[in-house]
Amino acid sequence: MSETNRNAAGEVAYSITIDRALCTKCGLCEAFCPTEVYDLVDGAPQATRVEACWGCETCSGNCPVGAIDVAATSGEVDPLQGHVVEDLIDDEERARYQEWAKTLHDVLGLRWHAVAVTLIRAGAPYPRGVEIPKERMRYCQSMNAARRGVSLLMPANRHSCPDGTSILGLTGVPKKLASGEIYILFHKLDTKEAAARMVNERPMLPARSMDATCVCPLDDPHAKADVVVVFGTPEQMMWLSMATSYYTGHRHDFHASGYNSHCVEATLLPMTSKQINISFGCYGGRASSDLGDDMMMMGIPIELMDDVVRGVRELGKRVIPQERDKVYLFPMRGSGTRI
Repeated sequence: MSETNRNAAGEVAYSITIDRALCTKCGLCEAFCPTEVYDLVDGAPQATRVEACWGCETCSGNCPVGAIDVAATSGEVDPLQGHVVEDLIDDEERARYQEWAKTLHDVLGLRWHAVAVTLIRAGAPYPRGVEIPKERMRYCQSMNAARRGVSLLMPANRHSCPDGTSILGLTGVPKKLASGEIYILFHKLDTKEAAARMVNERPMLPARSMDATCVCPLDDPHAKADVVVVFGTPEQMMWLSMATSYYTGHRHDFHASGYNSHCVEATLLPMTSKQINISFGCYGGRASSDLGDDMMMMGIPIELMDDVVRGVRELGKRVIPQERDKVYLFPMRGSGTRI
C-alpha cells in the first residue's frame, strides 16, 4: 500500500509504501515518527498524514523487517520560493576567508576544508553560486559535504531532520521532540524527566526566524559567515583552543553533550555565545555521515576568527613543530651506560 504527499507549496514531497506481506504490525513506525505521520488502524500502520512527512526515514530505519519505503515524489518544485539571489560576500571578505583557510590548513595540517556556516534570516536574499539539493538532507550531512568542498543552500523544505531544523529556527518543534519522548524511544536517555531537561537546556532559535542554512568551504565562501566549523583530530582542536587563548590566557567553558552536535554545539552555541565550542559528534550526526571515529569539531564565531588565526600563526612558528617533534620525550641516547 502506498500513500503519497502531493503538497503543492514547493515542498519536497514523499510517498510511503508499506509492504503488507512483511509488516508485523509492531507499531514501531507509528511510535518513532517524529512528525506523527502514522496511525494504527485495526492494529496496522497507515500513513494517514503523509503530507507531514519530512523524509527523515526514522520509520523505515526502525522497521525490524524492512517493510517501509520512503521515496521522494516531488518532481519539479521552485527551490527559491520567491527569494531573490544576490552576491552576499565581496571580494575583500572572500580573500580574508581564504587567507584564514590557508593558515589553518598549512599550520594545523587539516585534512578537511573548514566550513563557513551562514543562517539565512527570514526574508533575506539567497547567495549566488551554491547548490540547492533536490532531496532533503540532514544539516549534519550538508556540513560534512561542505568539508569535502561542496557549497549547499538548504531551505526548510530541504532539511530532513525535524530536530536540527527546529533548533536552527527553520520550523516549529514537533511534539515528540519538544517533550523528549523520541529520545526515550531511542533509549538515549533514562527517563522522561531527563529527556525534558536535555531538550530544555539546549538553545533554540525562534520558530521560522530563519529561512535556510548555507554551508561552504571556507576557501570558497558565498556568504558572510556566522560561524566557522573546523573538523579535525583532538590534537588539532587543542591548538585551536590554545590559539583562542593566546592573547588572553582565558580558559574555555565548553558545552558538549553528545546530542545535537552539528546544529547546537558546533553552530548555535558559538553563534549565540560569541565563544568557541567543541563537539564530539552525536548519534544522529555520526550515524548519517562519514564523520570518523577519530574526528571531532569546533565551532568558532566569525567575530573571533581574526584572533584565532593570528594565534594559530604564532603557535605555528615554534610551539606546534616542537610538540609534534616530541621535544620533551626522555632522551633515547647519551643518557645510559654502554656495556
